[in-house]
Amino acid sequence: MPRSTIEEVAALAGVSRSTVSRVVNGSTAVSAEALAAVQRAIAELNYAPNRAARSLASRNTQAIGLVVPEDTTRFFGDPFLASVVAGIGARLADSDYILNLLIANDDAGGKMVRFVRNGAVDAAIIVSHHASDTFVESIADAVPVVFGGRPAVLRDTDIVIDVDNAAAAREAVAHLLALGRRRIATITGTMTMSVSMDRRDGFLAELADAGLESAGEVDGGFSEQGGADAARQLLAQPEVPDAIFAASDLMARGAIAVLRSAGLRVPEDVAVIGFDDSVVATASDLTSVRQPMFHQGEILAELTIDLLSGHRPPPLTLLPTELVVRGSAPAAENQGSARNRTSAR
Repeated sequence: MPRSTIEEVAALAGVSRSTVSRVVNGSTAVSAEALAAVQRAIAELNYAPNRAARSLASRNTQAIGLVVPEDTTRFFGDPFLASVVAGIGARLADSDYILNLLIANDDAGGKMVRFVRNGAVDAAIIVSHHASDTFVESIADAVPVVFGGRPAVLRDTDIVIDVDNAAAAREAVAHLLALGRRRIATITGTMTMSVSMDRRDGFLAELADAGLESAGEVDGGFSEQGGADAARQLLAQPEVPDAIFAASDLMARGAIAVLRSAGLRVPEDVAVIGFDDSVVATASDLTSVRQPMFHQGEILAELTIDLLSGHRPPPLTLLPTELVVRGSAPAAENQGSARNRTSAR
């Protein structure tokens, strides 16, 4: 009688080949439903794994892949990504694992997926992913994965490290409302990303609670140039906003440069808040939502090591944020003093 294959087990169970492989190798990164379906199929087909193949497949590389579905310009120019990678590297320095960096804004040729499936890494950390990055799902089927930020398609087995982006955006808008600003616009991140949608949702929700509508929404693509272009669009509106919430510090800096070149004062005419509290914010006196970027990287690495050790981390870990107030949107009393100094000139 011919020996049953792993492909036949996968077809009968209605799962992927890699899911069957995970079950056979004792991985915990499988949902209860998939585990039961595979076990039933194994029993029905009397499947026995090939010992030599199983030994080869379970060989450890002591490498973890960091998958970043972005182009190199975004990766090397974004302080958020730099801080997260630094945190990952710091944690892995105290382990037996090395980091393989995999950067690609698409994987049309399938090179990245093949690299992972061929056993080059034991697990992967995936950050800055978009709804169009379908190859990410193939990587998650091949090896244990931890996501930095909620993926566009969230599965029961996914492990996610994030901040509450909607709540953080609400806090930023609440601060602007407390300053008396009522024409508040937002420069969003790339709207194919969950992080961008969550920050926009929080922005709109806080305005709605105050009985206000958005004074404008423009996608700035998480870049400084995108923030500048978005600010030009906002200034072209019939009524100029009196405040802008930008979903990243880079976009906020680009917007401020355009506002000032148009003769507008920050914060007297337009208050501006960014997001990340990166070196960009500290260098430009920018009020910003602080997220623990370096620590997020450390936790991403820590939970990936936990997965490889056979432990199952919680599906979602939320890290705290904090609004750091500086000159671009100072506290109400400081803002009043600034306006008085300006009018006295």
